[in-house]
Amino acid sequence: MEKPRAATKVAKGVAVAVVLALVLVPFLVIVSTSLASNREVVENGGWVLWPSDPTLRAYRTILNGGIVTKALGVSVGLTVIGTLFSLACTTFLAYALARPGVFGGKPVLLLILFTFLFPPGMIPAFLLVKGMGMMDTYAALIAPVLINVFNLIVLRGFFQGIPEELYEAARLDGAGDWQILWRIVLPLSKAALAVVSLFYAVSYWNAWFHASIYMESGHWPLSQVLRTYVIGGSQIADTGLSEAGMVSAPQTTQMAVLVIATVPILLVYPFLQKYFTKGVLTGAIKS
Repeated sequence: MEKPRAATKVAKGVAVAVVLALVLVPFLVIVSTSLASNREVVENGGWVLWPSDPTLRAYRTILNGGIVTKALGVSVGLTVIGTLFSLACTTFLAYALARPGVFGGKPVLLLILFTFLFPPGMIPAFLLVKGMGMMDTYAALIAPVLINVFNLIVLRGFFQGIPEELYEAARLDGAGDWQILWRIVLPLSKAALAVVSLFYAVSYWNAWFHASIYMESGHWPLSQVLRTYVIGGSQIADTGLSEAGMVSAPQTTQMAVLVIATVPILLVYPFLQKYFTKGVLTGAIKS
């Protein structure tokens, strides 16, 4: 292969620098604005690139036990519990569909794929949730999206890629289906499970749409508060659930809410990144 020219290396370096700047500068502005004082934010037209006198007043304001604090607890609980339930149900169903000779496996798989290609829509889902009495309950945010078809297909493909000799050897040793799943399949599927867990966690953490349909404002997760308060431009005081000591420069509080809603996923992703490519590509190829 021909050695890259100096001009090519410079062009690639400039392109990488531009992409990094486009990603990092807006995030830096968000964090800096959340740490800036009211006067500095007003003097700079609502945005601060680097605060001269950083303060955590905006974070103390929104985490003093008001709606943001409650919404943060709701989002954490919803993400943890929802991810565990979804991962368990997806794993069990994917394992059953991956094994040959399972009674009804093909029709069930075709039915699942049909729902993936032709989703029911918002109105039937709303009527189903209402008919089951789950309105304004956290079950309405988990049950309708308990199993994601894409994640199911990824896990099923990964399980199918495990050599059949391992299953046969385990059965010769007297292992049943549950023992094979717990002692052989799951330990070998850490990459796929980590990726699916990340997909589910991000989905539950960002689940504002179902919350806006099924939940009252007092039970909102953080994503819905973020959408209403920051993106929608509404004030928390307008909902009747005002925070104590609202700031006069709303950008600081808005950016603090945005940071709190963004940082948890950013902290989790690096620990799962090494499994990401392997898990997705293996499951997709084997499907």
